[in-house]
Amino acid sequence: MKKHVIGMAFVLVVTLISYMTVAKAEEFHWGFKPSRNAEPVEIGEPLESLLDNYGAVYKGDASKKVIYLTFDNGYENGFTESILDTLKAEKAPATFFLTGHYLTSASDLVKRMIADGHTIGNHSDRHPNMAKLSAQEMKEEWFRFDEKLYELTGVDRTYYARPPEGIFNEQVLKVGNEVGYRHIFWSIAFKDWLKDERRGYEYAYNALMNQLHPGAIILMHTVAQDNAEALPKFIKEAKAQGYTFGSLDDLVLEYEQVMPY
Repeated sequence: MKKHVIGMAFVLVVTLISYMTVAKAEEFHWGFKPSRNAEPVEIGEPLESLLDNYGAVYKGDASKKVIYLTFDNGYENGFTESILDTLKAEKAPATFFLTGHYLTSASDLVKRMIADGHTIGNHSDRHPNMAKLSAQEMKEEWFRFDEKLYELTGVDRTYYARPPEGIFNEQVLKVGNEVGYRHIFWSIAFKDWLKDERRGYEYAYNALMNQLHPGAIILMHTVAQDNAEALPKFIKEAKAQGYTFGSLDDLVLEYEQVMPY
């Protein structure tokens, strides 16, 4: 009897370890080797095929000097208005991936984003780890955000989603597709999400210029004063180097022509 109990315990432990291993393997934390010398970012397999299967995008055509600006907004820190002013002056479109908290706490800025012609992306309602949620919980996060957006602005819904902290699994992409969301990742990013960490505009400017490459989807956070101050200089220099700024709608249309999903 004792041996039987020990044996059963061993089986349970092995099963639990196996389950934890599988669960961990299914969860991805978005990351890549930063671009240098204008070379396109490559994430390799299995992520390339996984994203392609669900129409998820992290970069554009490497043969075209087009840049796609995206910003993540979870809360306001006083610099988004300056960023919007720069985008308007430079006629550069952007997508703002917002949380439900941002919709309700920075309503006037959200309305201005739309009035200025920018796109609103779905960064979830409460900013959870989406890979830990059930399919129904995922939908509720996206739907709650869209309901708040509609109540505030009259915009029916969002079509681009971005998982909080870049954490996802195949289920997130699959369920997103089922309810009409395409996931947008990025190919340029740097540490810019700590609101009280001030390094100077040169830090943000150099991080952007050093990673710049054709087809780049850029992720920035609006909480950083460094970003607000660096953005005008970055946009002007990128234009001087022959880059233009496109919208995610343009990028997705181009992607579907090359690789329909």
